[in-house]
Amino acid sequence: MRSRKSSVLIVVLALLATVLFGAATPAAATPPVSLGSSRVLDDAGVLSASEEREIIARSKALSESSRLDLWVVYVDRFTDPSDPSEWGTQTARLNGLGLNQYVLVVSTEGRTFYLAGQSGGQVSDDQLARIEQDRVGPALGSDGWVAGAIAAADGLAAAHGGGGGVNLGVVLFVLLLAAILGVLVWLFVRSRRRASGGSASAVPIEELARRAASALVQTDDAVKTSEQELGFARAQFGDDAAAEFEATIAQAKADLDAAFSLQQKLDDDVPDTDDEVRAWNTRIIELCTQANSALDAKAAAFDELRKLEQNAPEALTRVQELRTEIGGRAPETTAQLTALRQEYAADALATIADNPEQIAQRLAFADEQVARAEAAIGAGKGGEAAVGIRAAEEAIGQARALEDAVARMSGDLRAAETQAAALLAEIDGDLAAAAALPDADGRVTGVVTATRQQTDAARPLLTGAERDPLRALDLLERANTQIDTLLAGIRDEQERQRRAAQQLDQLLTHAQAQVSAAEDFITSRRGAVGATARTRLAEAGASIVQARQLAATDPAQALSAAQRANELASQAIRQAQNDVGAFGGSGGDSGNVMGAVLGGILLNSMLGGGGRRSTGPTTRSGGRGGGFSSGSFGGGATRTRRGGGRF
Repeated sequence: MRSRKSSVLIVVLALLATVLFGAATPAAATPPVSLGSSRVLDDAGVLSASEEREIIARSKALSESSRLDLWVVYVDRFTDPSDPSEWGTQTARLNGLGLNQYVLVVSTEGRTFYLAGQSGGQVSDDQLARIEQDRVGPALGSDGWVAGAIAAADGLAAAHGGGGGVNLGVVLFVLLLAAILGVLVWLFVRSRRRASGGSASAVPIEELARRAASALVQTDDAVKTSEQELGFARAQFGDDAAAEFEATIAQAKADLDAAFSLQQKLDDDVPDTDDEVRAWNTRIIELCTQANSALDAKAAAFDELRKLEQNAPEALTRVQELRTEIGGRAPETTAQLTALRQEYAADALATIADNPEQIAQRLAFADEQVARAEAAIGAGKGGEAAVGIRAAEEAIGQARALEDAVARMSGDLRAAETQAAALLAEIDGDLAAAAALPDADGRVTGVVTATRQQTDAARPLLTGAERDPLRALDLLERANTQIDTLLAGIRDEQERQRRAAQQLDQLLTHAQAQVSAAEDFITSRRGAVGATARTRLAEAGASIVQARQLAATDPAQALSAAQRANELASQAIRQAQNDVGAFGGSGGDSGNVMGAVLGGILLNSMLGGGGRRSTGPTTRSGGRGGGFSSGSFGGGATRTRRGGGRF
């Protein structure tokens, strides 16, 4: 803590600055800021250089000992929004902070503060509240700006189980000339920071890209969860009641799709300048913030529509009925997959191979949550019942999606098998026609040889018990493109149009099957899937739409869009499978909970963090290990705790 003598010195310096440079300007109002490359942002100008270094050193020590990151922001006043928790939450979201990254925001003139962090992190809501109340607030009470930051770091370390804090150094007395110089430097730096407005240009490109990727994943999860919640509301209240929320989700999805398109431009093979990379990542964060804000704005109205706390008994009955229906389909799904395994290769079924196990885990988890909700209703705890009902709903919804994925894959494989057999016969005819062409330069022979290699590789994939018709169709489509290019000059226009339309139809069917497989796999395992797979999937879906729109007017462009969709969907599947393969969690939790975490239903039951809201923006949900997040309509702000305080 600062000594009384140190406080006197600060007052003297402040008076000196007033005498030398004129009366102080009114305290500046500050909107949420970009953090920049340092762990400390002192827009209020309350820290010396040595004090900034002291906070930075403690923050780095915290990261090394516990893998928790802490940023500290000092501003004069919070504005737009003025509530400290909302200001801190928006700052965290603007900068793309992850699950185990926290920011302490302090209004030096407003005398308020907030320790912002996602509810899915390793420090629970209750722990964050205790850190604020027991450590940060008292430390800030005597203008202990450094002490407040150190207290936050020490509290996070203690909550994590890490080491203790660093003792405050003794404030050194300085000569009057040094004090004047310090004031001059402070004013200069402060004016530069104010002039820059905390722009993203101060953030290193690598950090900006990380924030953008984090924002994409969080926003995609918020949209998917909101969509599922809306589905349950529509089933209960009808289309008219759901219309305004559906429009909000549509706009959020449009913003998210635009953000994914920019990410795809960053990921493609075309070199980008540093200015482009910075501008596109910044725009991604802006679009994701916009999408989250739109969902957040409707969250309270959606909660009012459902009123799960008041209507828990009726809602629980509906969930139990749905659980019976979906559970009754599970044996049929298992039998269907068993039959598919007798017909097709393992690679052909990779995206649905563990669906029966995943279904069983989701349903078992739903049963646990239903029992929890029943007990809560009996005890008159409507809020706790609502949390269990929401978690059960989402788990049952994912079980249904996993069942549908098996049925859809069965249909896609059989359709691909029929199309591949027809395409193979057509290519064989084209090869015979090509063999009769004059070949003075050997070009015909080269194309015929390459095409035969593709068809020879495809044939085994269409016979026996190890069939992979989607892979065969992919090989045959490539072969067909080669031979069609060779024979294009000898076909009449009508035949060319017929062939192009047929090829487009085949490719669209194939690409749609790949997109559906990727969507099913990623959505039901989104707790493990990162931004890359989601970006490829979003672009694949956009390319499918483009191909269908162009099919009648520009078949050539439509064919190119369908080919792009097919390739992007394949990339999405591979990347998502890699992400899921690398997924893991701490021991001691049941497979049911692990399945719920994998599905994105629970964010931190194993991590000791606090839960997202259950039915309102200020509700904290209890659960295993300090709480968990169940699904709810809304964006990022509805998934954070309320807290902070005055000092």
